[in-house]
Amino acid sequence: MIFLRKFAKRLVTAVNCCLLALLVLTIYMQKQLPDRYSVVAGEEITFPPGDPIQMVRPTASGGVQAAQSSAGDSYHLDLKLLGTIPVKTVEVNVVERKLVTVSGAPFGIKMFTDGLMVVGMSDIPTAEGRVNPAKDAGLEVGVYFFSQAVNTWEAEEEADYILSAIEGYDIAYPVAFDWEPISPGNNARTDGLDNQVLTQCAAAFCEKIRDAGYRPAVYFNQSLGYLRYDLRELTDYILWLAEYDTKPDFYYCFDLWQYTHTGQVAGIEGDVDLDLDLRLG
Repeated sequence: MIFLRKFAKRLVTAVNCCLLALLVLTIYMQKQLPDRYSVVAGEEITFPPGDPIQMVRPTASGGVQAAQSSAGDSYHLDLKLLGTIPVKTVEVNVVERKLVTVSGAPFGIKMFTDGLMVVGMSDIPTAEGRVNPAKDAGLEVGVYFFSQAVNTWEAEEEADYILSAIEGYDIAYPVAFDWEPISPGNNARTDGLDNQVLTQCAAAFCEKIRDAGYRPAVYFNQSLGYLRYDLRELTDYILWLAEYDTKPDFYYCFDLWQYTHTGQVAGIEGDVDLDLDLRLG
């Protein structure tokens, strides 16, 4: 009898703890989830598999059906925790699909870079006049430079070159220093570059960029971040990590995360890099 009483008491305590945890989680999700979402016409809001939040689609009498909606429509969705506990009702606005349009002029940089750099910031001529789809879509333009500098003065020259190339353009996103080892056997001028010199080159490039009023960044993968760069010397700049996985496990802090090189973007044929900006504000 005493055993049953203790068991019942513990069971009640466990149930109360679970209910309290659900209440706290519900309140937290209410504050974290946005009140409005946007969805492309003909598509629906989805959450990742295993996400505790599930949506309840509107009934015919409750609003526009997602599958039948068109750009300019809006409807409401009920978001529920574990599919049962109401969290909040959100508004879904239906928008047109925006496509990436190829633009810009390619140019090669033979002296300091290996390969081709493409800058796509120019307007596009149309029957209605010149337009800039990226700017109209609210995209912020940034630039990265594939460095082949072997000392700080060359890195500064590279910075001067890219500053002259972007002069007159509205560059709101970072201007990044991108150094990568060249495949063995190509006799690259950067073969054997010392780690300290590499870090100094990145800092010299970034200082020039910052002095010109832009936001400098350093692009690197895990190997470069752990084994080549001294990241302690680069904390004044935006750090852009390339780690292709579902979630990053890089030990040190970073600001931008390139999480795949096989992404798909409407309007572009083939794979593209996809990134997340993890900075607050």
